[in-house]
Amino acid sequence: MSFPIDDSCYPPGTRPLQFSGKFIDNKLHLAHSSMTLILSQSDFYELYQQAPQPQVQNLVLDSFEQLEGVPEIVGRGYNRSMNLSPGVWLNFLDCEYHQDLMVKTSAHEHPIQMGIFLSGLVYFDDVHPNMGGTHGYFSGSGISPGYIEKYRAEEHLTAVNVEIEPELLDSFLLEDGQYSCDIQNLLFKGEDWKISFYPKVTRAMRSLAQQMWNPPYRGTAKRMYLQAKVFELVAMHLDWISAEQKPIYDTPGLKRETIDRIHQAKEILTTQLEHPPSLCELAQQVGVSVRTLHRGFPVLFNTTVVGYLTQQRLQKAEMLLRQGNYQVSEVANLVGYGHLGNFAAAFKRQYGITPSQCLAGKKAVFGS
Repeated sequence: MSFPIDDSCYPPGTRPLQFSGKFIDNKLHLAHSSMTLILSQSDFYELYQQAPQPQVQNLVLDSFEQLEGVPEIVGRGYNRSMNLSPGVWLNFLDCEYHQDLMVKTSAHEHPIQMGIFLSGLVYFDDVHPNMGGTHGYFSGSGISPGYIEKYRAEEHLTAVNVEIEPELLDSFLLEDGQYSCDIQNLLFKGEDWKISFYPKVTRAMRSLAQQMWNPPYRGTAKRMYLQAKVFELVAMHLDWISAEQKPIYDTPGLKRETIDRIHQAKEILTTQLEHPPSLCELAQQVGVSVRTLHRGFPVLFNTTVVGYLTQQRLQKAEMLLRQGNYQVSEVANLVGYGHLGNFAAAFKRQYGITPSQCLAGKKAVFGS
């Protein structure tokens, strides 16, 4: 399938809705008269469901692996996916498309994700920079904005993709004092907008991805080997993030007009904590692109858009809890958290105590 910047292995409960085959056929028929085929993620998934099982030379599958073929009407190749253990998914993509392709994906919940491209590029207009070559993809969990990914005709794309449930990775970090509260705040956003990173793919990362593509074992040993490689890849990315301490964005000089508009976006977020606009809506309101917001916030405020919103929400929450006039659930709603568990987890990561402990008067360990 198209390289899943967000949805490759489809963890349980996240597969897109399907439409009728006739609906898809009509879209494809119309698309042949144009240079670019445009599909929603749901349409694209249905095409894969209809594709026959591919025959791949010298590829032997184990019981925990699944193979999907690229639909012949749009391209050639395959997607090999596997659930390595509860909360850990791995897949390998090898494909080419007959014509330029655009896949539209709407906003959705997002796990921890890593992607390394061994060949080819995936192109984006706004939310992400183009990916491939020397730059990979590493994303924290939270809510992903909608985006459009583009693929060029006859460009050979091979990629390794990993997805991890945030609760699983969080359980590791909670037991290890090496990684700061700031790093955890970057990776686990709950119902807030997620943060993405675009690390340079080192020789070690690329070698590791190639080892995963061609494991020397079969059966249970192969599964154990791949699990170990996945977490080695996680370790490489965490080490990179802990050194950087913030997402990597290009930081060109900003025009005065652009600076004023980014400050305006900051004020909008500050006054609308309970129901903030989406990233796309915020960009439209102030007259800049989503990418400009992504770049400008770290330059001007030393944090991301989502980082600033989370910071303001939690500061207001602490103030309300200290006043003692509201219950924890009421405070969570007042600062825009629809899920009490997500609010409690974010609050504890920020201050080192639970909202209930704050309400009872206990001093914070971290933060203000």
